[in-house]
Amino acid sequence: MLGKTAVEKNVPTQRVEKQKPELLPHESRLKTRITIVKSIIYTLLVVMAIVCFIPFLMMLVNATRSNEAILSGFTLVPGSSLVENYTTMMDYVNIWSGFKNSLIISVLTTLLSGYFSALTAYGFAFYTFRGKNFMFVFMLVMMMVPGQLGLIGFYELSKNLGILDSFIPLIVPAIASPFVVFFLRQYIQTTLHPSLIEAARIDGASEFKIFHTVAIPIMMPAVATMSIFTFIGSWNNYIMPLVILFSPEKYTLPVLMGFLKGSQVAQNLGSMYLGIAISVVPIMIAFLFLSKYIVNSISAGSIKE
Repeated sequence: MLGKTAVEKNVPTQRVEKQKPELLPHESRLKTRITIVKSIIYTLLVVMAIVCFIPFLMMLVNATRSNEAILSGFTLVPGSSLVENYTTMMDYVNIWSGFKNSLIISVLTTLLSGYFSALTAYGFAFYTFRGKNFMFVFMLVMMMVPGQLGLIGFYELSKNLGILDSFIPLIVPAIASPFVVFFLRQYIQTTLHPSLIEAARIDGASEFKIFHTVAIPIMMPAVATMSIFTFIGSWNNYIMPLVILFSPEKYTLPVLMGFLKGSQVAQNLGSMYLGIAISVVPIMIAFLFLSKYIVNSISAGSIKE
């Protein structure tokens, strides 16, 4: 105001601090209980994480120890027999050849399964066609049938098609995964609103463009989650490569590990632990890179627009 005097202008302003309201006795007790419960939960989670990590740590440590040292007892101190164990293992099997074959099969299976399963799930969720419900129910029934029941028939089919002893029978059938289609269909129905698709159609976008630009970005957390399980399942597949593949240079890593277990190397526990460690590393890397999408898919799947 214009009427302020010089004295009033020089008066320092005092900051009024807001006092925090005091907690009532029952609120204080409730806050203490919540803190105690959280502490117990975090402690249990830390203990469970340590328990889950100990076998993996034992595997890495034993891969560096000699057979005699492993039989003498458990220790967390690495040994000095890593090179010896590696040489012994490579004398019997070319583990890097199996590593390469498993990586090729698993990566191709994961990429193709993720794309075509998402495309199939999108069709089941947003298109109406004759026999849609029957096909979906039939797909769910096929989820309950163990794959080993059709192993002989699949072998005969691959033989008649002339694709035995190749990677094709190991990659192509894995593309059509009923479980992945079912999961992605349920996910996209709760996250993608039909109005977005209709708006894209009004703008003149083609059906495939809508799928690639609208549906795929929204489905990526679920696709990444399913990719983890697809990769692990393909990487650990033992029965199918054992039946389909005949050439040693085409054997996958699980098949080579099975041969390694039945050879004289099985008496060298350090070499066995080293082979197991090499086979587990890609699974750990895939999980570390894609595990964040599991939380995103779960949280997004619980919210419907």
